[in-house]
Amino acid sequence: MEEAMNVGLYQSAASLSALERWQDIVSQNISSAQTAGYRKRTVQFSTQFAGTWNLPAGGKGDGLSEEIPAQFTRLTGGISFSSGETQPTRRELDVAIQGEGFFELRGPDGQKVYTRNGEFRVTAERTLVHSSGLEVLTDGGAPITLQPGGGAVTINPDGSVQQGGTSLGKLGLQKFGNPAALRPTRGGMFLAMAGANPQAVERPELIQGYLEQSNVQPLREMVDLVLISRAYEANQKVISSTDDQMDKALKALG
Repeated sequence: MEEAMNVGLYQSAASLSALERWQDIVSQNISSAQTAGYRKRTVQFSTQFAGTWNLPAGGKGDGLSEEIPAQFTRLTGGISFSSGETQPTRRELDVAIQGEGFFELRGPDGQKVYTRNGEFRVTAERTLVHSSGLEVLTDGGAPITLQPGGGAVTINPDGSVQQGGTSLGKLGLQKFGNPAALRPTRGGMFLAMAGANPQAVERPELIQGYLEQSNVQPLREMVDLVLISRAYEANQKVISSTDDQMDKALKALG
């Protein structure tokens, strides 16, 4: 009986741990729902085999026992790469990706950073940068420099950038055969894991003056928070009840 109670305690404790992780992920989604290009963090629940427990067979007290498998809740995190809504901004340096691909940026240490957020700006040196301050790269891996007094900037659907009649380069749009090779960082950006080789998007589809929003649905996340709260309370009650039964059993045995 005591072993059966222990199994219940361990299973409920594992469930509480998984629920806490889920709550952290949902909270992150809600806080980043207004971040352009952010990709929703997802969860997947499964059970993990944790050995067997020898419990009395049928509760007859005849000394016979049977092996009962112990299963514990396991949570695996992921990322949803579905597209977010595209909204107009009327800013000439805002660009939204239609279809696959990521903009390629240069991190402070020279490492390549990838994002769906096409909110760009110009530095005092006329260099095109992301809203995070990272340099925006061309398909050849070079920064883009605008001309002083060169007039309005045009970003064509294929990613080519022009100012007046001058070509300034073509935005580098990269894709990955396995999206799981991308590791999320701050602000809806990603780093490629070791061994992940980006490939240029052959036919980019960009829209100037628009931004792709996050693919988070805040209402859905709020519903998940309610579900998490109820499941957490249910598991707490199981632990409290099991603890009371164990206390009574120990007192009865003296």
